Amino acid sequence: MVDYIPSRVANVSMVDAYEALLKKAYSNLTEPTESTERFTVPEAKVYIEGKTTVLENFAEIADVVRRDKDHLMKYLLGELGTAGKIDGTRAVFNGKFEPTLINGLIKSYVEDYVICSECGKPDTRLVKDDRFLLLRCDACGGHRPVKKRKAKTEVAGTELAEGQEIDVEVQSVSKRGDGVVRMGRYIMYVPRGKPGQKVKIRITRISGSIVFTEQV
Repeated sequence: MVDYIPSRVANVSMVDAYEALLKKAYSNLTEPTESTERFTVPEAKVYIEGKTTVLENFAEIADVVRRDKDHLMKYLLGELGTAGKIDGTRAVFNGKFEPTLINGLIKSYVEDYVICSECGKPDTRLVKDDRFLLLRCDACGGHRPVKKRKAKTEVAGTELAEGQEIDVEVQSVSKRGDGVVRMGRYIMYVPRGKPGQKVKIRITRISGSIVFTEQV
């Protein structure tokens, strides 16, 4: 004997089944990740300690960008052209470096090794594909080879001299408003220099690795 199911009850059952399937489908969706507007890298807390530069909140920055501390440190050492070490939650670099330079390098690191070029989100991870390092995004599924930065151009000759004239490109700005150029072991200050500006300068004074200049 076949049971008779009223049409109203059948319709209710179909609605319930549809809602159950809909809930299941939504449960399988990935929650939207935070946007780059809310992704804020802490400003580098930098100070000079003797003949070294200390990045006080190094571990915090590495945690926020979700990258291995050794990888971030290796990048910074390579860009600064110096030696250093991780000391607990700090990073210590041999030499004296402006906070603006350190912050600029961290920004470049985030652009190259963290932010997805497809969706602009930071929800990425570094993966090896054969000999290549890829940046894979968990938010949109995009991936790209990590951009290789251009090697630094060293100054012709082994030493700079007072009175020497050279062409430079300003990389950042100091707290005093001077342009900053990192060249080999030297930090050069260019009055009124702006980031990205190419100028001809004359070296007026050299104090250790600090070089003071004037625009020609």
